[in-house]
Amino acid sequence: MRAPRPAAFFDRDGTLIVDADYLSDPDGVTLIPGAPESIRAARDAGWLTVVVTNQSGIGRGLYSESDYRAVDRRFQALLAAEGATLDAVLHCPHHPSFTGVCDCRKPAPGMLLEAARRLGIDLARSVVVGDKRSDLEAGLAVGAAPILVRTGYGAATEAGGDLPAGTRVIDSVRELPAEPGFGSAPPR
Repeated sequence: MRAPRPAAFFDRDGTLIVDADYLSDPDGVTLIPGAPESIRAARDAGWLTVVVTNQSGIGRGLYSESDYRAVDRRFQALLAAEGATLDAVLHCPHHPSFTGVCDCRKPAPGMLLEAARRLGIDLARSVVVGDKRSDLEAGLAVGAAPILVRTGYGAATEAGGDLPAGTRVIDSVRELPAEPGFGSAPPR
């Protein structure tokens, strides 16, 4: 049995792709500069790469699971064209006001725990990268280190203050290869 490996958990909208509220059209997918390079650097250093994304537009009835899957295929195709692949993509289709409370919608850690179960992830050696406090809190709930990007809602999240203790703040995922662990062995 393989030893558990650390993962880089990425939020999708506002972190890896330009946030287009309730994106349901694959033609609207635009990678944030540096996203493929960050994913490649993490994988090259031995990290698993996992996207965990809240998609409440499904629960709100704004788009379907099929629409979501079409956007995800386009997203992963754009990454693959740049030599970047993901180990898993998990999404939460719920919104508490429309579908009830769930354990997968960030800040709940359900998607991270599911990825850890599927892939054998060492959560304590992992990081979570996102543009909202809910991303950071989901990571902290499982012992992962939080990294806030200023893209998407990140600048507003930072300006709001009260970031969780230990949160590193960077301008965008473009800076990740220079962060500890990326481009070198994962932290122990």
